[in-house]
Amino acid sequence: MAARPSPTERQKRLGSELRRMRMSADVSAEFAAGLLGVDRGKISNIEAGTRPISAERLRLLAHHCGCTDARYVSGLVEMAQPAARGWWERYKGTLPQGLLDIAELEASASRMRAAYSMHIPGLLQTSDHALALFRVVVPQLPEREIALRLAHRVERQGVLAGDSLSPYVGIVHEAALRMQFGGRGVARAQLHHLLEKSEQPNVTLLVIPFAAGAFPGAGQTVLYAEGVVPQLDTVQIDNSHGPLFVHSEEQLTKYRAHLDWMEGIALPPGKSRDFIRNIARRL
Repeated sequence: MAARPSPTERQKRLGSELRRMRMSADVSAEFAAGLLGVDRGKISNIEAGTRPISAERLRLLAHHCGCTDARYVSGLVEMAQPAARGWWERYKGTLPQGLLDIAELEASASRMRAAYSMHIPGLLQTSDHALALFRVVVPQLPEREIALRLAHRVERQGVLAGDSLSPYVGIVHEAALRMQFGGRGVARAQLHHLLEKSEQPNVTLLVIPFAAGAFPGAGQTVLYAEGVVPQLDTVQIDNSHGPLFVHSEEQLTKYRAHLDWMEGIALPPGKSRDFIRNIARRL
């Protein structure tokens, strides 16, 4: 199978998991290469995500690494399968790879938890709200890229409305609800859209009011995407240079604790909807 010049985040994640499994078992790259019948350099490429690995070879490697977690191995095998072409690949070469990686992460997640302090979650934004945000990027985006980003954002939102109905918990701070991106009319429509989406059976929307006080990670935008097993969970963090993906055990534990804390101080779903309605009435 041919090497990949630019692996996706999911492909790189598979490679890092295989390396972690091999190193934990104290299995050398040379032994792994002999076991799989490939040269030493291909093991490095597999672990970098630039070369695929078959399901048979993956299971063989897992067996010789003493990995007995059948669900974890099955999750790795699923990641190693040649994926059907995702809708996001239509944007390859026209939008940053990080945006495509976010879409793939959302599509493959078994459940999502997201926390936003100053913004509305991307999966819950109206087109007008998203457009207002894309127009204030520095440096300014050309109109064609703005249109592509908007189309990509709208297609991403299909993950909450498709047949799979992925469970989604969105935690939004009062500050984000009061930001008038695009003006009062756009902001009011955005709040009504949140109320509409919060009625979906797979969407739980929680509001943290100003009165709740401090909480960990207050300045971050966090998406916690759950995999088939906790070891394959991923955290995606927004920053000005593009999305950051983390998945070490320590980071996953940290962000689970952050989100648990935030859910603990947020208003319950019914009171959160009432809170949003009150803000919308005053706009």
